[in-house]
Amino acid sequence: MKISIVIPAFNEEKNVGLLYEELKNVLAPIGKYEIIFVDDGSRDGTFKELEKIHKKGNVKIIKFKRNFGKGAAITAGLKEANGNYIITMDADLQDNPKEIPRFLEKIKNEGHDMIVGWKYPRLDPLSKKVPSKIFNFLVRRLTGVKLHDCDNNFRIFHKELKNYLSVYGGLFRYIPVIAHWRGFSIGEMKVEHRKRIYGKSKWGVSRLFRGFFDLLTIKYITSFSDSPSHLFASLGSLSLGLGFITGVYLLYLKYFLGALIGDRPLLLLSILMIITGIQFISFGLLTEMFRFNYKVEETYIIEKKLV
Repeated sequence: MKISIVIPAFNEEKNVGLLYEELKNVLAPIGKYEIIFVDDGSRDGTFKELEKIHKKGNVKIIKFKRNFGKGAAITAGLKEANGNYIITMDADLQDNPKEIPRFLEKIKNEGHDMIVGWKYPRLDPLSKKVPSKIFNFLVRRLTGVKLHDCDNNFRIFHKELKNYLSVYGGLFRYIPVIAHWRGFSIGEMKVEHRKRIYGKSKWGVSRLFRGFFDLLTIKYITSFSDSPSHLFASLGSLSLGLGFITGVYLLYLKYFLGALIGDRPLLLLSILMIITGIQFISFGLLTEMFRFNYKVEETYIIEKKLV
């Protein structure tokens, strides 16, 4: 049995070395293993640290030409993975490698194709925990995948799944949903979550905005047949929102102030914006469907590879 650990890393120079040492101590007694770090265009000394780690053995390094995103990094790492079991985890030391033996025991004994970690208790500030709870509630309701922590990157799965999990953009958050849609069995397990000590979190408010449209996309993919265009979705939502607000304003004038609105240009503008918004969103969903269904192209460029 061989285990592959896939770790995307972006500006984690102080963490990758410590993570490697922890992983080595945990994995050595288990059997054969390989650790695959994907440097997602880091702007600090992450790659220099990874070069040092590579000399110690059982490590593969992929360096992107620029930052292409976590989804691309995971996809590139999965292509290099040769293990019977594959584990993905973050490079920020918040995932504890000591959970790996428990992951292996659970996936062998319970017959699932994938086990997703559930950070419990989660040691993030409320500004991250509250949006995460809302996000996971929406995922459960919209997709039917009953996980407490769907977007947790700490997970294990059989090697057969890797050919079905190529993702782009923000769809890495929904890897369990995609696996479930493909027909694979998904389970979950409580895992220890540690506070970040070094480096800065990559989380930001903008992720909430993008994550919402990614959720619409994944719902469309799993219900009909496939993924999102943020540009069209953003323009469509703006037009639809403005049209709706304008319509509410006109209704207020008509029913509360008794004003006539039938001959107002604003009424036509409101209808036009609503129709345009729906068309933009629909077009974006259709283009994503074709992209996901026929071919997910490599959206990254590898500058250097150490194997």
